[in-house]
Amino acid sequence: MIYLDHAATTPMAEQVAASMQPYYAKEYANASTIYEFGEKSREAVRQARAIIAYSLHAQPDEIYFTASGSESDNWALKGTAEAYRDKGRHIITTQIEHHAVLNTCKYLEQLGYEVTYLPVDEQGFVQLQKLEEAIRPDTILISVMFANNEIGTMEPIAQIGRIAHKHNILFHTDAVQAYAQIPINVNFYHIDLLSASGHKFYGPKGTGFLYIRNGVKTASFIHGGGQEQGKRAGTENVPGIVGIGEAARIAMQTMTERLYRETRLRDYMIREIQRRIPHAWLNGDRYARLPNNINFSFEGIEGETLLLLLDAKDICASAASACSTGSSEPSHVLTAIGRDPELAYGTLRMTLGEATTMEDVMTAVDAVEENVTLLREIAHM
Repeated sequence: MIYLDHAATTPMAEQVAASMQPYYAKEYANASTIYEFGEKSREAVRQARAIIAYSLHAQPDEIYFTASGSESDNWALKGTAEAYRDKGRHIITTQIEHHAVLNTCKYLEQLGYEVTYLPVDEQGFVQLQKLEEAIRPDTILISVMFANNEIGTMEPIAQIGRIAHKHNILFHTDAVQAYAQIPINVNFYHIDLLSASGHKFYGPKGTGFLYIRNGVKTASFIHGGGQEQGKRAGTENVPGIVGIGEAARIAMQTMTERLYRETRLRDYMIREIQRRIPHAWLNGDRYARLPNNINFSFEGIEGETLLLLLDAKDICASAASACSTGSSEPSHVLTAIGRDPELAYGTLRMTLGEATTMEDVMTAVDAVEENVTLLREIAHM
């Protein structure tokens, strides 16, 4: 099998699984207990928090563990909206955000908040002038994803963060696709809140975290006990926290090599598809994109049929975000960058991983060329 859907999920690393194993049975103590048996669990949670903080150039008490990137996005938006509602009820985001942000914004609109959904250009970039023009005296939060999960475009995060802070507005970024793929310094990028998910970087599913800069107010997301500084109640998922911490540690050690290698494979795939397949449109910016993301729309074919043909050759890819699979509507991201519906339906996303080889990539390009050609011939019969 050639797995080219790492944006959907990644296989858990063996080292990560091994690090988690003791905390399922042998070291099962509740991390919130005060007796000695619980110390190993408490220390494991502390270490994971410190590792993730270090990876972001943050402080350990700024890292809050969650159960997913979607939960982190929900908490960032809902918690900020509630905490700053006396200051204002206006939020700015973009039309190409993950549904965890977009649907949370729609929920907040039902509660009386106003949301501006910024358009993007044909490469998927937020226009900074339009961002500044959208700011109002009652704007309390700007939420722009670090990199798009479908087309891979990386936004001008540092400039957006500077604009937000110039106007005394909080800045949240959904970094679920970017964290552990590229270096992120929350201070350099002027980030106040950042969301991430463990299963996107070879950690366990059901884990995530939210970075909240010290001094930023957020309402408690889950009420109950005093876990996560009283903001997210519930017994700590010690095995999961250990796993996401170990995955982050490994990712930081291997990032430079992975970034170089995946970028090289990505660029090869893009060049070969553009050279060998006519009427293939690259989605997202050619260079300011995630190192593992390849996304094309092909004229005259149906993307899901192409996926089935690739699957028959044991090649796993996707048509859009895994969270959008099954939707009858064209991708909201492709619509936002101006792709017409017919072309949008002919889209293929391939995302590379640390185990992807040049042989895998060459085989995949051959299969895409063969099956796009076949589908076009069938369409003209």
